[in-house]
Amino acid sequence: MSLALYGHPFSSYTQKVLIALYENGLPFEFRCIGPDTPQHAQAWLQRWPLRKFPVLVDGERDVAETSIIIEYLQLAHPGTVSLLPENPVAALDVRFLDRFFDLHVMSPVQHAVGAAITGDPVKRAEGMVFAQEKLELAYAWLEHELAGRNWATGGEFTLADCAAAPSLFYADWTVPIPDAYPVLRAYRARLLARPSFARAVEEARPYRHLFPLGAPDQD
Repeated sequence: MSLALYGHPFSSYTQKVLIALYENGLPFEFRCIGPDTPQHAQAWLQRWPLRKFPVLVDGERDVAETSIIIEYLQLAHPGTVSLLPENPVAALDVRFLDRFFDLHVMSPVQHAVGAAITGDPVKRAEGMVFAQEKLELAYAWLEHELAGRNWATGGEFTLADCAAAPSLFYADWTVPIPDAYPVLRAYRARLLARPSFARAVEEARPYRHLFPLGAPDQD
């Protein structure tokens, strides 16, 4: 096995794949994309010119898009933790929540972050209004959907939880999850206590100054 992952520790989508790798203890080389490693940036862009990371390299094969990477790992390098159920209907539920966290939680966060990066106070304010509206809708739906569950789709940690962990982590930094949603707040706390995500959070800690909305003084 010769797995390598191009990404950055502070990237939510890189963390999503790191969680999957850590869950099954898969050995891999992490190729951090940053100003100190121009060779990694060059190789990454040659492999995936759409300028999105992470990208997984498995020998001669390049795999892009986080959900596909995690499913690929389960097919090509299965471990003791199965992140996608064999039952097709149960797998569909997992895939749905995976998309929900990416599209309806992480995307509004990225919108607010992107607006803040412009340096334009008007765009920053507009980005925050958009994120608050979208995240409040997502929070309300998740509070009901997750009731009675330990993990996103039930009793087993899955691909959906890999997506949920970084999404809710950064979402709470952007628009804090209200006390009125105890189920969702408790789920986020369980994700933070999961060793695979706790490791990813710790590895990203030195980069918190990069969060343009201002990283709070807590996880």
